[in-house]
Amino acid sequence: MSNGTAATTDLDAILEKHRVELTGYCYRMLGSSFEAEDAVQDTLVRAWRSFDKFEGRSSVRSWLYRIATNVCLDMLNAGNKRARPMDLSESTPLAQAALSPRPDHTWLEPMPDARVLPSTADPAEAAVAKESVRLAFMAALQQLPPKQRAVLILREVLAWKASEVAELLGTSVASVNSALQRARATLAERHDKAADAVVSDPLDEEQRKLLERYVAAFEGYDMTALTALLHEDAVMTMPPFDLWLRGPADITGFMTTLGSACAGSRLRPVEVNGLPGFAHYKPDPESGGFAAWAVQVLEISDGRITGFHCFLDTKRWFPLFGLPLHLEAEADQVEEGV
Repeated sequence: MSNGTAATTDLDAILEKHRVELTGYCYRMLGSSFEAEDAVQDTLVRAWRSFDKFEGRSSVRSWLYRIATNVCLDMLNAGNKRARPMDLSESTPLAQAALSPRPDHTWLEPMPDARVLPSTADPAEAAVAKESVRLAFMAALQQLPPKQRAVLILREVLAWKASEVAELLGTSVASVNSALQRARATLAERHDKAADAVVSDPLDEEQRKLLERYVAAFEGYDMTALTALLHEDAVMTMPPFDLWLRGPADITGFMTTLGSACAGSRLRPVEVNGLPGFAHYKPDPESGGFAAWAVQVLEISDGRITGFHCFLDTKRWFPLFGLPLHLEAEADQVEEGV
């Protein structure tokens, strides 16, 4: 191996070790799984091309965050704010439920934990990282102007000093502190009950049992059992449709009417947005077995399910999670733990 090839390999390794944390940062900034991965790829390509100009006055990590921030701010110039269905409209009574899709760029997107949460030995740091990719917090972030968003993430999530953020953004410490204050005030005004969801890491015994009961109720399509697990204010969303429902009666009513084809489904656990989740496969009458239908993300509080979010664009989501698009019927017999 020549010196040049060795240097290139070393540089690739140096840059690559930052991929997961940079993806987490870009995901929080952009609200989109695929845009975040594109932004990180762009960041690493820019860094690779200009590494000979890197003067070493800051760490490689800080330098990469500066590039990633500029990439994200450029992407956010279009002004798009990704959202959840309940950020855009009132809940729909079941009697008026209709499935109206909106374009992909409307929606906050799910993300596998493994792609955005770097491994850490510090439980407190791990907890903050998980909380900061949960859907409610992500939705709140999207309401902030892009620079305030960057300041809040760098200061509150990544624990950068104000002076470090000021240097990264090319501004003053006073300006950073002011932006942080405004961002905190906006988040406080928009406080969402879902942000209070308490999920232990790892799940505690009560939460594990709740999820076991949920799987049994959903796979058995037992609406009485499911109702007992849902909080009275539980919400159900189904992007790309803008419909969302509130309360066990409307949620289970939907599942037995418009959603009745999901009876007999199978769930497989996934780790998504710092929350419990499942890959949902519904019976496939044409090919047999089970076809990919949704990535479910669950929010839990006080021993009940408060949020039940189903992302239906399986051709995009299932490969992102490394999941097959079809389960054979015999796979139904395989014992899966939650």
